Amino acid sequence: MDRRTFLSSAALAGLGLAAQSNAQQEKTAQPKPQPPPPPSPEDLKNAPGVHPSSFAFDEVAAFDLRDKIKSGELTSERITELYLQRIEDVDSHGPALRSLIEINPDALEVARALDAELKTKGPRGPLHGIPVLIKDNIDTADKMHTTAGSLALDGTSAKQDAWVAERLRVAGAVILGKTNLSEWANFRSTHSTSGWSGRGGQTKNPYALDRNPCGSSSGTGVGISANLAALGVGTETDGSIVCPCSMNGIVGIKPTIGLISRAGIIPIAHSQDTAGPMARSVRDAALLLGALTGADPRDPVTQASAGKFYTDYTQFLDPNGLRGARIGIARSYFTIGIAVTELMNECIDLMKQAGALIVDPVDLSTGNAWGDSELEVLLYEFKADLNTYLANRGAPVKSLEDCIAFNRAHRKEEMPYFEQELMERAQAKGPLAEKAYKDALTDNHRLTRKEGIDSLVAKHKLDAIVGPTAGPAWVTDWVNGDRADSGCASPPAVAGYPHITVPAGFNFGLPIGISFFGTAWTEPKLIKIAYAFEQIRKARRKPEFLATVNFYA
Repeated sequence: MDRRTFLSSAALAGLGLAAQSNAQQEKTAQPKPQPPPPPSPEDLKNAPGVHPSSFAFDEVAAFDLRDKIKSGELTSERITELYLQRIEDVDSHGPALRSLIEINPDALEVARALDAELKTKGPRGPLHGIPVLIKDNIDTADKMHTTAGSLALDGTSAKQDAWVAERLRVAGAVILGKTNLSEWANFRSTHSTSGWSGRGGQTKNPYALDRNPCGSSSGTGVGISANLAALGVGTETDGSIVCPCSMNGIVGIKPTIGLISRAGIIPIAHSQDTAGPMARSVRDAALLLGALTGADPRDPVTQASAGKFYTDYTQFLDPNGLRGARIGIARSYFTIGIAVTELMNECIDLMKQAGALIVDPVDLSTGNAWGDSELEVLLYEFKADLNTYLANRGAPVKSLEDCIAFNRAHRKEEMPYFEQELMERAQAKGPLAEKAYKDALTDNHRLTRKEGIDSLVAKHKLDAIVGPTAGPAWVTDWVNGDRADSGCASPPAVAGYPHITVPAGFNFGLPIGISFFGTAWTEPKLIKIAYAFEQIRKARRKPEFLATVNFYA
């Protein structure tokens, strides 16, 4: 079903992963108009302003930057300078990706201080001197603002670092800037356009600038793919890390709920929200993941990670990690189209050749089973969690009700393309003590955990479940909103279980990701398998900033 039908029927699809195309579900008696001919190679070659010059750190890994800093070959200050110039050339001008919403004005000063510290004390942590981008719903107690893309919070700063920002600083990272996102993490309207916010405007897909980057971690996905930083942090409720990673050709890890503290992150729903690493390789994503884990008194759910988290996930990188691994194929999610299915089958064959034991198919229910209950939970939790966050933020808006009123008063700036139906529906909900909420949450966990992922893993003795992460990027459309095909992000998102997406290949030059997910706290196993797949597939390639899709690719 299409995204708006999906949401209006009380099923979820608005958090960075859209539902099946209208065209697949809506029948009409009118003849379909013929599409225009695709642009020729000459048209693409002559497209204006989309061919930035080469960059010194194109596709350079965070690991390599770290080694060059340690050896003295490069300084953090120089690396930061070059990334800031890259942002100016590619994000602000040229293709004008608009993936960043704000640059850290102290980035160079921080980098210089880290260089001095390295000489006197040695590296602070595993990310010493490495520039990192973070999503604009992650609090930083510095000169940057945290707004979730909304003008209602524009100009306001947080009093305290989020756990994520704090851990990045402890690890020695340079927080280079905040990335644009789908406003309020894409939980505002059933007709939203992913990658758009009132504060940041529209983020573009770097592979084809008229295509959508997916959301809500749109800016982080685009920024890392376009080599604007070495590493990035996104957040996910349902698909908001893995979908932009898939559509921008990078790696994303959506961890088990509780592995990374949510303290200081503008929320949607505590039962599904989490931050996670976004990078151009599994190795770099594993490096970043280890820097973010740990128990945090501000987020009691993290207490469950005691004895289960690691501060170094790179120890699980194994090029032979597919040998003997039992992989279940979630065929019920192979509905995006023939091209994507063929690509997934190629990947499955590669995994077989690498020694994986394939169980095909495994019967994993789709979102039709829990869609109503998921949206019910998110509506209840969004009101409760956002009200708690805003009450302690010290911003002009102090509640969801205030945000709704702000949007109405600033309709021209905040609602030029779509409304705020989800916010209004959430505002109408009662407290979390209500039976409707408790029953919906119970249904979510029963259907996706006990009767879903846990059941399949136990029945087939699986190490991971595999499916397509998402379809190719759709054309950005401010009139109709998102139109896309859904992948398999929802089951691990609703369950609160780990999920890794890795580049699998391309369709007309647009990236397609493959997903690996499993039961709680199995990040080490999934990293091992995903890394081994990445080494044999080698699908990642840098974007070319084409004006539109190259149908001849």
